[in-house]
Amino acid sequence: MTPEELHDVGQKHREQDAKTPHHVRVCMAAGCMSQKSDEIKKTLEKAIKEKGASDPCKVKCVGCMGLCSAGPLVRVDTEGQDSVMYQNVTVDDSSEIVQSISDGKPVERLVCDTNVPFFAKQQKIVLENVGEIDPDSLEDYISVGGYSALGKALAEMSPAEVRSEVEASGLRGRGGAGFPTGLKWGMMARNESETKYIICNADEGDPGAFMDRAVLESDPHRILEGMALAAYATGANHGYVYIRAEYPLAIKRLKNAIRLAARAGLLGHHISGTRFSFQIEIRLGAGAFVCGEETALIASIEGKRGQPKPRPPFPAQSGLWGKPTCINNVETLANIAPIVNKGGAWFASIGTEKSKGTKVFALAGKINNTGLIEVPMGITLREIVFDIGGGIPDGLSFKAVQTGGPSGGCLPDRHLDMAVDYDNLRDAGSIMGSGGMIIMDEESNMVDVARFFMEFCMSESCGKCIPCRVGTYQMHNLLDRIAEGQGTHEDLALLEELCITVACTSLCGLGQTAPNPVLSTLRYFRNEYLDLIGEQHIPAFVGQEASQ
Repeated sequence: MTPEELHDVGQKHREQDAKTPHHVRVCMAAGCMSQKSDEIKKTLEKAIKEKGASDPCKVKCVGCMGLCSAGPLVRVDTEGQDSVMYQNVTVDDSSEIVQSISDGKPVERLVCDTNVPFFAKQQKIVLENVGEIDPDSLEDYISVGGYSALGKALAEMSPAEVRSEVEASGLRGRGGAGFPTGLKWGMMARNESETKYIICNADEGDPGAFMDRAVLESDPHRILEGMALAAYATGANHGYVYIRAEYPLAIKRLKNAIRLAARAGLLGHHISGTRFSFQIEIRLGAGAFVCGEETALIASIEGKRGQPKPRPPFPAQSGLWGKPTCINNVETLANIAPIVNKGGAWFASIGTEKSKGTKVFALAGKINNTGLIEVPMGITLREIVFDIGGGIPDGLSFKAVQTGGPSGGCLPDRHLDMAVDYDNLRDAGSIMGSGGMIIMDEESNMVDVARFFMEFCMSESCGKCIPCRVGTYQMHNLLDRIAEGQGTHEDLALLEELCITVACTSLCGLGQTAPNPVLSTLRYFRNEYLDLIGEQHIPAFVGQEASQ
């Protein structure tokens, strides 16, 4: 499609939607579908058909609406009226919801208040279409401006100009490392080759993280457009989405999006009638955490065992099958289209001096409002936990927040007023990571927390380098001894020494960051370790066993 054709398709779709005064949006992301939202959609459609409403009413499948703890979620949008969101909807509520549309009176017992900080304090760029459009409809995506950035780039901008806007935006990689995206693209562009690759890293493996999954399930075309823009800017002609096989719904919708985009001429040969060609394929990962590391990911796509390689050469120089390769994660690519459309300066005006834009977080653990949020960089942890997250359930006190997954650290209440950005989190002993955020209350035992994450890293180590393979095993053994009340002060000293050794000598990011949960809990919750190696040998898991 040319830019003109895209405009016409979007305009026609909007006009058709305008003829339907009532739209019922049903969350069909994995979380709500696990609670039968697909059945709710069917019963809503059946109730509308049986009632024979005088005003047309359309039931639409949409992606994640964010507040997962209140799912299944249903939103009714009526022309000229405020939207009404319903929470904890069941199949039996369908008829009542349909009747309320005719009556013009909401079902009060199901109403979810949207005038609360969870919604009001968010700023959506990556998630702007999530929960709004049908992920399986190309026309829906085009109607909200989808593929207009690609059309603009191909018609009005050179590859260097696209790179310049991304560089001016200050966008840093959202996969965890925070490397400047514009700089990575520039490195890729300087390496000439007839074949270059763009890879979308969707191998989301952090416990408690579901950001990338939700975006792919809810707005897959946004990722395809971001990949196409990255390819145009760097001279690539082939792309891969590397996604874990445990995400069947995301895979299904991504495959459909690729098919629809290719059929519309938005992927493939001579896109929009230009000389630019770009094709995308999907590769499934088997769930190995280490394959989130870019060189291990490349090896996996090549059909080899997923193990990291020393660098240099960097993938931008010699990556997939020895060709220049650029790897960006899902959230990074989801930011590209808005940057191209609105300019790098617009994006750079959001966030902090060194951490621009917004960040998507998955709130999980001991918090009232579990779900998906997007907030500007620089927001405080207190605002995230107590305003957006709704605080700690059951009247218990906040104890710690763990950011960055197994590679991150556990931060106590003294850091609640810290502005969330890459540098502040690093200085506090944690990392931004891909965006998982697990909240712990006063009943959480931090030695057990450290032991859990070390067990995860130990089992996920690829075994290629000795520091990670042996070091994580020995650290887990020490944590076991301490947690079971059999540890000594010598064990504690050895644990700290091992943490430093493994962090400094491991080959890739898995081993280099595996000690972070241990080091941060030793730094902020050392008394819990000392209590366990003192005179009172109370096992760290006794409270857990007592509650079972």
